[in-house]
Amino acid sequence: MGYGICNLSIIAMRAKSTHQAEMINQILFGESFKVLNTRNNFSLVRLSHDDYEGWVCNNQWIKIKEENYTKLQEETLTITVDILDIIKRESFQSIVIGSILPNYKSGYAILNEEMYHFEGLTTQGFTEKKYIIENALLYLNTPYLWGGRSPIGIDCSGFTQIVYRLQGIQLPRDSYQQAKVGITLKSLKESDPGDLAFFSNQEEQIIHVGIIMKNKKIIHASGKVRIDQLDSKGILNEQLGTYTHKLHLLKRIL
Repeated sequence: MGYGICNLSIIAMRAKSTHQAEMINQILFGESFKVLNTRNNFSLVRLSHDDYEGWVCNNQWIKIKEENYTKLQEETLTITVDILDIIKRESFQSIVIGSILPNYKSGYAILNEEMYHFEGLTTQGFTEKKYIIENALLYLNTPYLWGGRSPIGIDCSGFTQIVYRLQGIQLPRDSYQQAKVGITLKSLKESDPGDLAFFSNQEEQIIHVGIIMKNKKIIHASGKVRIDQLDSKGILNEQLGTYTHKLHLLKRIL
């Protein structure tokens, strides 16, 4: 088993070891992983922050030593908070909100003994729940992208995962996994802005998640990151005049 870290802005994680395979996730700058297998210039990896597995191209990441990987798992994450920012080594490189700055201190991050200079804003997680909605609104109108986790394109559970990361909370990757975390609420009346709402299909399988706002609203990624009405039935798209998602479960994480 080997270890690696993402040194590019965003790289695709795919279902199979080919560029033509479905993108199931994205890895952001500074996220580390275990290397489980190698095939066709691709590696099967398991992300350290949520144990998600998939294939990544071998020329889009760098190897790190086991002791460095272990040290990173013991760190309190330093997270970038601007939609788009610049990090510099030999040249400038863009990174997106929610990226990780490993070994960050005094404006410098270190990836496998390579030093990167960063002058932007960072967080190690807020404590006030109100910031969940403020951070969620940063993604408003971001296009929906299956497997996406960035303000360039994002899916529903990637959206909630990154917004909660900015609070210092690590959620699982997929909506059905996120539904297993936190405290179950009995009704919308018990919910507060920042709580999560989960939605199911006809087979009662959880397929969608969004963040509850005040005044019976929800912000979620469906076509784009948007704000819709929420009631005991589900999500009401006022433009279409129809319900687009059936409410299944409410959860409080923070």
